[in-house]
Amino acid sequence: MADTALETFLRRDRVIVAISLLALTGITWLYILWLAASMGATAIMPASGDALSGGIAMDMGTGGEMDMSPGAMASMTDVAVRPWSAATFAYAFVMWAVMMIGMMMPSATPMILLYARVGRQAALDDKPFAATGFFAGGYLSAWVLFAALATSGQWLLEEALLLTPMLASASRILSAVILISVGLYQWTPLKDACLRQCQAPFLFIQNHGGFRRDAGGACRLGLLHGFYCVGCCWALMALLFIGGVMNVLWIALIAIFVLAEKVVPGGRMLSRIAGTLIVMAGLWQLAAMT
Repeated sequence: MADTALETFLRRDRVIVAISLLALTGITWLYILWLAASMGATAIMPASGDALSGGIAMDMGTGGEMDMSPGAMASMTDVAVRPWSAATFAYAFVMWAVMMIGMMMPSATPMILLYARVGRQAALDDKPFAATGFFAGGYLSAWVLFAALATSGQWLLEEALLLTPMLASASRILSAVILISVGLYQWTPLKDACLRQCQAPFLFIQNHGGFRRDAGGACRLGLLHGFYCVGCCWALMALLFIGGVMNVLWIALIAIFVLAEKVVPGGRMLSRIAGTLIVMAGLWQLAAMT
């Protein structure tokens, strides 16, 4: 009877993990949608949009609309840069952190559920692992650290007047550099090595000492998996500066591609094909300047 009760509880525990992951993903995407809508509104009201769009506010046309012509975007006189404050950096960091969690949680779910499933069996064998939350927390910590780097990158680009108020590239040269760099990275050995770790969750666990019984070990294992995931996908996140950091469709497309290259058979070829197309898009940007 006791064994049956324990098994029932653990089965429910795995369901709770799945529901929690779904809820966390849903909450982050609701936040992204709300933030995108807020930025869309403040893009035409610069005076009240400083915190949302970093330090950039665009001049308005005579009809009240934003002047988004190439000349206006590139002109120093049409862009007013306000220095970032600590609050601005914190707001942008939260934006990036939530966005990274929302984008990466779907592709991390198979690994986290694998941990929960094996943990369930270990508990039945009276050899319990640390709670799944410690592993998931370690994984998400890697992307929170990446969010800090992305925030710093946004700040530098805004200081250089290279971003529009919707946080998209305002320079063809910048767009070309990002696209070509991202595309070439898809062909590198580092991309290969990191993607292999993400594509085979159980193999990753075996290659790094197996599941952990202590909370610290589980958190470190999750953090390591997160770092591999960052190594696999960080370049793709730079594409957000092409379509717009708060372009919800663009965010969704990148998240779907990240999931596909990890779970679809032949995902490595998928990433290389995408890399080739991205490089071609970058070369087109350069050609358009001539």
